[in-house]
Amino acid sequence: MAKPRRQTYTMDMYLKKIKESDIRSDQDVQRMAGQWEKSMINELVVTVLTDDYIPPIILGEESNSQLWIIDGLQRSSSLHLFRYGNYKITSTIEQPIISYRAKVKDKNGNIKRNNNGDIVWEDVEINIKNKTYDDLPEELKKKFNEYQIETVIHEECNVKQISKLVRRYNNHTAMKPAQKAFTYVDNFARDIRSISDSRFFLDCVKFTEKERINGTLERVIMETIMCMFHFEHWKKQSKQIGAYLNENASAKEFEILNNHLQHLENIITDDLKDIFTSKNTFVWLTLYDKFTYLALDDRKFIEFLAAFKEGLNAKEINGVKFVAVDKNRSTKDKSVISEKLNILETLMLNFLHINRGNSDEVKILDFIKENVKQDATQEDIEFYEDMLSDWKIEVDNSSKLLSESNHLSMIAIVAYAIEKEIDLVDWMINFFQHNHTYIHDQKENYLYMRNDLEQFVHLL
Repeated sequence: MAKPRRQTYTMDMYLKKIKESDIRSDQDVQRMAGQWEKSMINELVVTVLTDDYIPPIILGEESNSQLWIIDGLQRSSSLHLFRYGNYKITSTIEQPIISYRAKVKDKNGNIKRNNNGDIVWEDVEINIKNKTYDDLPEELKKKFNEYQIETVIHEECNVKQISKLVRRYNNHTAMKPAQKAFTYVDNFARDIRSISDSRFFLDCVKFTEKERINGTLERVIMETIMCMFHFEHWKKQSKQIGAYLNENASAKEFEILNNHLQHLENIITDDLKDIFTSKNTFVWLTLYDKFTYLALDDRKFIEFLAAFKEGLNAKEINGVKFVAVDKNRSTKDKSVISEKLNILETLMLNFLHINRGNSDEVKILDFIKENVKQDATQEDIEFYEDMLSDWKIEVDNSSKLLSESNHLSMIAIVAYAIEKEIDLVDWMINFFQHNHTYIHDQKENYLYMRNDLEQFVHLL
């Protein structure tokens, strides 16, 4: 074989060569076309329409000038399907809005020109969901057809040599689902990688070596943040979790998780490591987060874990055992996770001789002591609750601001207003009109509301 040469085609020329069999995709040992999911085809089309980079296609050329696709068959067949196969971009596309420049036309369809005779252009956007190639405006069709496809051609090959090249170029491992999901959480990727290198994940869990390199660690950390702080928006697919966290998580949440792990890594004993599997680690870490609000020594949590292993795992809660729920195949369903957490929290509170209702009271009291009033009592909390009930009559009670997961910060702002002798009603009406959601980190959300309240009072 001669030294490979580089050849660049326009998309139109390249796909016509495939259509006319100048470039063939059915080499003897090549796998079949159509291996890609629709989401992958969508993103490839967007790559072309936004003029982004596509790696070179590898071709093999026989002495009779026949070209064969060696590497890049799925890209080639997908582009061919969009151009000639009436493929419709699906609604799951990640980036559906495409911008392009178009010539301005008058009502008769004539191209407008300025006083100097130059064509007038405008910036246009189009949503390509559910569109085929034929549905695209002429400007985008032209952009698609003129896209530059790079190829590398191995010359003077025979059939056996081309088959060998197919094996060589396709001898690689594709990204695992967990690894791909990690690419969707780029805003916090560094935090996740830092946590994955912690002593907890090195010494206190029972993960296989394969799980340590295939993205499972990163997936578990993402699931933990999602379960601890955003469970009401739980997503079953790792990719969806990554995308959600990228837009809604906060650095503080990762700090809290990292702090939890630093506590646990000093007290988890060897006999408890097998509890922390890739399947359930995020559930146990979420349970530990709930435990921290009880203001007990961490050794009590370890005692519960030991008791769980020694038989509590088979104890029924409302007629259901944890071991039975854990065998459910739908381990990532929100309902299954919720049932697991409910069973574990009930078992833990019973073991610690704590009434469930009292645990919620402890959580609220600790939050108020930490952020508003150090000497707050349970009687204070009851008064704050009563005042919130009275004041919230004036606002939209279907607002997310009054959801259970935002209750801590709402009680805290009521406590702050009472301590500062501020009538909160007018501020609440104004705040609820301009805010429809909240920061999931409750301390951060409380501080945000407190700052808004202080500005509101100052302007009165």
